[in-house]
Order: sequence, then C-alpha cells, then structure tokens
Amino acid sequence: MFTGIIEGLGRVTAIHEENTNKHFTLTSPFTNELKIDQSVAHNGVCLTVVGTKGAEYTVTAIDETLKKTNLNELKEGDLVNLERCMLANGRFDGHVVQGHVDQTAVCTSVVDEHGSWVFSFRYDASKGNVTVEKGSICVNGISLTVFNSKEDSFSVAIIPYTYEHTNLQQVKPGDSVNLEFDIIGKYVARLLGK
Repeated sequence: MFTGIIEGLGRVTAIHEENTNKHFTLTSPFTNELKIDQSVAHNGVCLTVVGTKGAEYTVTAIDETLKKTNLNELKEGDLVNLERCMLANGRFDGHVVQGHVDQTAVCTSVVDEHGSWVFSFRYDASKGNVTVEKGSICVNGISLTVFNSKEDSFSVAIIPYTYEHTNLQQVKPGDSVNLEFDIIGKYVARLLGK
C-alpha cells in the first residue's frame, strides 16, 4: 500500500523490450536501499524490483500494465515519480493508494497562478470512474485534492514544493498521466451501480 506522497524522482536510464514486456532501468535517490522483490510505485504503478546494480535498479512492466498506464510512453531521460511501500509504523500523510492505475487522462491545461499551478485533466468517463469535489485523486502517483469535478474532467492545484519535487514539472497539455481514483469512491460507485 502507498500514500501518494512522492519520495523522490527517478530517471529512466535504459528501456529493454523482451517479448511484450518492458524492463525499465532507473536511478533514484534511494537505489542503495532497494532490494529485489521490493514494491515501488512508478508514476503510481506498483512494480517489483527485479535487479539492482550500483546506482541503478530495474523493474518490469507486463503488457497489461503497459496498455493501461503511461509507462509505455516513457523514454530514456524521463523523470518518474517514486514511492516505496508505506511502513507499518509510518505516518499516513496522503490517502489510501494501491498502486493499481485505473486509467490514464490527458492534461488539457496548465495555468501558472503566480505562486501555484492549476492542472486540468480529461478522462474517459465510460470506464465508470468518478471524482468528487474536494475528494482525493492520485495523478502519476501523487495524492491530490480534486476541484472543478465534472463527469469526465477535474482540476488540481499544485504548490511549488510539489511542482519542484515531482514530474508534474514536465507535464504539458496533451500529455498522458496515470490516474488511480479514490478507493472509497470506487466502492461507493460500484454499490450504487455507477
């Protein structure tokens, strides 16, 4: 389980395709602490560490993951939001995040508010996911608060710290982001038949 509080930025150093899988090699601020079989969220996608060597580590994404997330769009040099699993004795600073991306969204606008930024996103509402005004959403693994909640779109406000310490700094209109909708909202929507 994760909280949506990004621990650090990783940088993709190599991508190796093997059949329908992709192996991503990255550097991170905590590579020396990683162990094989450990789970790490990459842009909100829970992936297993399959190898470590020096300052780099490798994870594998299968075809199903590549089809449902923006990981298939990653290129060498790209920044990736990273979060290790929550410690049992840790603070719960974000919200319940499973590391299971529901779908992607497209950034429709980025507005500089002279001290913060407003990012707006549009997603395919036919998949049955919903946002709630002032509810939680996970965008590229970042726990954020929704506003301007509509049937197929929403906005989030980003403070300078979040902008500087996540890969939102490189997201522009037209780019794809990973969404994990709030787990409580998903259960409520299912119970109500939405």
